[in-house]
Amino acid sequence: MRAHDSGRLAALTGARLVGDAGASVGPDVVIDSRAVTPGCLFVALPGEHADGHDFADRAVAAGAAAVLVARELELPVPQLVVPDVGAGLAALGSAIAAEGTAAGMVTIGITGSSGKTSTKDLVAQVLGVAGETVAPVGSFNNEIGVPLTATRVTPDTRFLVSEMGARGQGHITWLCEIVPPQVGVVINVGHAHLGEFGSVEAIAQAKGELVEAVSADGWAVLNADDPLVTAMRSRTTARTAAFSTSGEPSWGEERVWASGVTADALQRPAFTLHAGAARAPVQLLVSGAHQVGNALAAAAVGLSQGIPVDDVAAALSTATARSHWRMELTERADGVLVVNDAYNANPDSMTAALRTLASLRRPGGRLLAVLGDMLELGSDAPAEHRATGTLAAELGVDALIVIGAHSPDFAAGYGPATMFAPSREIAVEAASAWLRPADVVLVKASRGLALETVAEQLSAEDGR
Repeated sequence: MRAHDSGRLAALTGARLVGDAGASVGPDVVIDSRAVTPGCLFVALPGEHADGHDFADRAVAAGAAAVLVARELELPVPQLVVPDVGAGLAALGSAIAAEGTAAGMVTIGITGSSGKTSTKDLVAQVLGVAGETVAPVGSFNNEIGVPLTATRVTPDTRFLVSEMGARGQGHITWLCEIVPPQVGVVINVGHAHLGEFGSVEAIAQAKGELVEAVSADGWAVLNADDPLVTAMRSRTTARTAAFSTSGEPSWGEERVWASGVTADALQRPAFTLHAGAARAPVQLLVSGAHQVGNALAAAAVGLSQGIPVDDVAAALSTATARSHWRMELTERADGVLVVNDAYNANPDSMTAALRTLASLRRPGGRLLAVLGDMLELGSDAPAEHRATGTLAAELGVDALIVIGAHSPDFAAGYGPATMFAPSREIAVEAASAWLRPADVVLVKASRGLALETVAEQLSAEDGR
């Protein structure tokens, strides 16, 4: 945000101001006392394991010029006192986003069961061709991340990209009230958070809240290959842009598709991008066949904003993975390839990752998967883990190391050769003992298992 005086920030957040109303605050807004920058606003959010109020004095000592708090503290800087700190942050983010849109900024919302963050990264780099673009760091896609990202908007920002997640009905509607989208992108509907929603149809209902929030002069960017996403056409008054990996869509004011898809040795796809009669070659720098659909969604967003197809293709061909632990490939000195896709997992993303692993097999090399639990699947969890184990076997994965409560379910699908790891440390030991030059290892699980530590340790191994 641009710097504001504390009195103005109090008005934007609905806060009671304690201290100097004329103090300059900004441009940064932070929620972590370790990330404080000079002059920033520190937001003292209460958390499950820590309360930001307990770190407010450290934030001030590090240079914070004001604090957003739920109770008055003994501090030498202005305090914006609100009943609910999260609601105060939401109000601030909403106000800053509204300032941006009033000045011509375009807001883009992205949702889907899997691939949101990868698509968000591609969208941001495509839009960056046309002007300054603000997008979340990592997967900031909830009631904290959406408004916090919006606070990074400045008078020079042309595009604001918001990643929007949901764990229940109405969640995306609420996020859209903070940052009303002018472009809404739905990538897919799958099984993530199935335990919380109860059915895939309920997930589709929640994801479709995004396109319902887009006005008639905006764009709904929809996956024409996913029937549940295609059906969302009836839920929006916006113009529609359809994208497909399987040929030209049969509907949409804008139609985007890929042809001639190939991949290099690292499974980085190349294809011809089609947009109506226009076409251009694309060579992605990110790995996995699923990235083609993500790239097409990003292309559709760029085209909806008037970016020429050649510029869209060029941006996609130079775009990198900006968010950690998502299909990160590291080749060790001894020739072992480590695929760190450990940020999160659900049945759909697990399937995509295993298929990518299978396609990465190299001459003389073997395939190893180190898999952990997929969380929030409810009563379907045992069957989904068994199905993942079965898929690993069908794809020819040579060895499987499992960790977590659903390890027996993975093993029921994969077979008796499954190796069980009671801890991350033992998973590293087992994988290190098994791996040899030319092998490829995939590491993937839900966020709660933190298997990125396994992938990082395996990447650091020197093979001796």
